[in-house]
Amino acid sequence: MDSEIDPIRLEVVKNALLAITDEMSAALQRSAYSTNIKTRGDFSCAMFDTDLRVVGQSFSQPTHLGSLVHSAPRLVAEYGAGNMRHGDGVLMNDAHRGAVHLNDISLVSPVDVGGRRIGYVANVAHHVDVGGSTPGSLGLNREIFQEGLILPPVQLVAGGVIDDDIIRLIAANIRSPRESLGDFRAQVAANQLASRRLVALAEEMGTDELGRYMSALLNYTQRRVAREIAELPAGEYHAVDFLDDDGFGDTPVKIDVLVRIGDGGIEFDLTGCDAQGTGPMNATASMAYSGVAYVLKALLDTDIPVNDGFYRMCKVRSTAGSVVNASHPAAVAGGWEVCFRVAETAFAALADAFPDRIPAATKGIICNVSFGGVDPRTGDYYAFYETIAGGYGAHSHMDGMDGVQSHIHNTENAPVEEIELNYPVRIAQFSLIPDSGGGGEFRGGLGVRRDYWFVDHDATFSVVSDRTKFAPAGVAGGQPGRPAHFVVDPDGVGRELRSKATIRVPAGGIVSVQTPGGGGYGDPARRDGEAALADLRTGKVSTADTVGPDTDGRIS
Repeated sequence: MDSEIDPIRLEVVKNALLAITDEMSAALQRSAYSTNIKTRGDFSCAMFDTDLRVVGQSFSQPTHLGSLVHSAPRLVAEYGAGNMRHGDGVLMNDAHRGAVHLNDISLVSPVDVGGRRIGYVANVAHHVDVGGSTPGSLGLNREIFQEGLILPPVQLVAGGVIDDDIIRLIAANIRSPRESLGDFRAQVAANQLASRRLVALAEEMGTDELGRYMSALLNYTQRRVAREIAELPAGEYHAVDFLDDDGFGDTPVKIDVLVRIGDGGIEFDLTGCDAQGTGPMNATASMAYSGVAYVLKALLDTDIPVNDGFYRMCKVRSTAGSVVNASHPAAVAGGWEVCFRVAETAFAALADAFPDRIPAATKGIICNVSFGGVDPRTGDYYAFYETIAGGYGAHSHMDGMDGVQSHIHNTENAPVEEIELNYPVRIAQFSLIPDSGGGGEFRGGLGVRRDYWFVDHDATFSVVSDRTKFAPAGVAGGQPGRPAHFVVDPDGVGRELRSKATIRVPAGGIVSVQTPGGGGYGDPARRDGEAALADLRTGKVSTADTVGPDTDGRIS
């Protein structure tokens, strides 16, 4: 460390930057209108130095680990740092400009002191609808133009004032303008708050001193990450998994991850993954990077900051035009599903190196659910979006957790009461699914069933998900978890949907979303008798020796 850097002051600066992003995050969530942001927490906030290196990050979503890191520098480079002034705010959501899927809209604002640029503040938030072919903007499409309104870097805020022309343009292209426009105002308010706090810190420390300590923090983080990686078992670790399909064909999509750990850091080689597909199951390079950055973060000490020093040590190789590095004009609405599977496959690759730390496969899906129609109570069009929890994989010493949003999927569930109060839909059933966790010495966590009942109106319902064909794998002799099921009229005809589908639901119709359970760990014959009886008593299993899907995890 630079001898002129006071380690105590460095720690103070580190926490001051994190406190600003945390306060920024709280402001955004409390000001937001949509359930997706104010309740589920589908957003993240970050701060950058003048070189667009992230120095502080408060992320509700691990999926955003690679989002702002890539999109904010691209936004500023394209719009021009010299064209941005203190109090401005520039929007972008174009997936093929370093961003992710179109619903995740970034707002970046420069921060100046005395006419001198000292950094940038930014946030990204998932908007419930951005137009396109289906309510929620997460449907079965072939190109990004069909997925919604594409925003290149465009100025929303000038000198602290929101541009009404841009607002009218956006409102004319989305199905839920009241919620989304409220969320945009929340994003603006969050950046303005963070800007004031960063200015105050710079005025207290001096701009040169603050910049020096920011750089020192990044170098400190890099050294810590390098030391931790050096203690990991060096070598190459490989695993392969498959997505059901691309949404249009029936051919499985290969996710191939080779992890290299060595003196130079850690590299995730994704060049073995399949080419990008016809449908929405494509990830941008930023999405795929988020998945592997999360894996590295999970292997390190929890107190290591997530900033540019961390990202310097996380390398990714991929092929342009592949399912993990999609090229324009590929559809990318399901890209977070791909990102999730990249992370899961990376963990599977590392299982032999970390047998006591890596669990069996989790549910393995984000499970994007969206729907909309005309609200009969108001006559207004509405749109709703959420993602559904599922089973966590079992560990070498404990059962998997039931009904959680695992790994990169870190949002909260939308409460039944909030949904039914604000939308013309009823939740007919919300429960754990018995026998869905893979058997083992330690049982996989249970999946979740959530039934949507459209009592008095027609609605358009979309699911963009996976895991109906390839179940979450068990390890060390553990059984796979139950795969996903998406069922129309579950207590009647019981028509199964594919894992990517858009349908019209008539008034009175019910759609059941049933997420996978986690894989089991170890030989089921070795399960503790008391644990097995407890599962029976609580209804988590129906028999003491419930049998899971076929041993290879493929569901015919």
